[in-house]
Amino acid sequence: MGHVHATSLFCGPEQGLKHDAVLTHEGGVIVSIEAAAKPEPGRRLVIPALVNAHDHARPAASSFGSLNMPLETWILRSPLITPPDPYLTAAISFGRNVRAGTGTMMVHYTKPSGRMGMADEARAIARAAGDVGIRIAFALAVRDQNPLVYGDAAEILAGLPPVHRAVIEQGLPPSPPSPQAYLDLIEEIATAIAGPMVDVQLGPAGVQWCSRPLLEAIAAHSARTGRRIHMHLLETVYQRRWADQAFPEGVVHYLRDIGFLSERVTLAHCIHARPGELDMIARSGARIVTNFSSNLHLHSGLAPISDAHRRGCAIAVGVDGVALDEDDDALREMRLVQMAHDGIGFERTWSRAEFLGLAIRNGRRATGAPGAGWLQPGEPADYAVIDYDRLDRDAIMPVDPLDLLFARGNASHVTEVVVAGRIVARAGLPTGIDLPAMEADLRAAYRKAIDAQSGFLSAWTVLEGAVSRWYTETCGCGA
Repeated sequence: MGHVHATSLFCGPEQGLKHDAVLTHEGGVIVSIEAAAKPEPGRRLVIPALVNAHDHARPAASSFGSLNMPLETWILRSPLITPPDPYLTAAISFGRNVRAGTGTMMVHYTKPSGRMGMADEARAIARAAGDVGIRIAFALAVRDQNPLVYGDAAEILAGLPPVHRAVIEQGLPPSPPSPQAYLDLIEEIATAIAGPMVDVQLGPAGVQWCSRPLLEAIAAHSARTGRRIHMHLLETVYQRRWADQAFPEGVVHYLRDIGFLSERVTLAHCIHARPGELDMIARSGARIVTNFSSNLHLHSGLAPISDAHRRGCAIAVGVDGVALDEDDDALREMRLVQMAHDGIGFERTWSRAEFLGLAIRNGRRATGAPGAGWLQPGEPADYAVIDYDRLDRDAIMPVDPLDLLFARGNASHVTEVVVAGRIVARAGLPTGIDLPAMEADLRAAYRKAIDAQSGFLSAWTVLEGAVSRWYTETCGCGA
């Protein structure tokens, strides 16, 4: 049995804050919330554990020179971040997330190591999640078209010097699986790792990377099995223009008509979704995960999140492996999303309590985590403890704790994180792994591996220029 004394405890958007309360949990479930018999030293704000509803469990890409570029060239540098050790890479990502107050995380796995079979790699990632103590959803990303650009890349490849072309072609994804082979692999992975702390999902990478037969097979499989789907959609202006050309009937209309859209689906980004498309997403019950800092880093644009919310879309928040300072700080990311979309002047999109509640509830639905995430008896014991003395550093007068949290809260204020009743982070570090030592090991492994990428790096400037020209001149995607 465990307990925490809260100066203020956020029970949920309807119940609001309780003050001077003691939350008790047993067997991973909250059993009671009662008035404190006496005060304890130090002030604590206790909130539900956060949900990082879109991520890839990978290292910070800026360390590999992926800076100040759009997704279309940023993603082509991904060979540099191939995990040298899938367990180590995932454990570090999970550890960085829990220390910032995250209890549940989506892993849209886009870059396998290639060092082992995919089911074994999924086992390694699930083992890392178990060691850290975080809940995860795992979706193996799949793509079967457009590996270099959104269209025919033959002209680009033909224009590269032969030595560079050989290197680039070697780094392209291997031959894609058939739709049925992918579905069989997902079920194999589910048999291997699915359980109370792991939800296995289908992971089409995005409509520009997935053929119609693949998308239709995934939609049918989800409808038949109930398995959730996680997919990028309309993240960049180039994806928008490609979709308009490839789907004259409308890309979201197409997804609706094939039965892809449903309450089982979570769509990441939707930056360039139009009002009518947002209405269709809302009616389907699908969720939108917004990734504000990632969108800024990649020059993707500002998503219409307040409009989507007004139209009835369920909104969640993801870090997308970036965050503003590339530190996996989901608390700061929540604040950025809330402030960016909260309205102008006296008009407000949501209260802070409403936003925190919807981000947690919708995030848990996106990841298959149990319960709504509220701090109430019968709900999972997933919560984060905020050092309110540090948050309210001036202590001049009473201030609404949630307003103060959204004004200045970040990972440095998180003193303890509990998931399923287990303390997974304390005093800024995960309890289940030695994060600093693991980070040092991973840096050393990447520094050793980077020497093997000299050919790719020498070809990069030529490739980047050719791809940039293709998008701005050839494909009709220029401004």
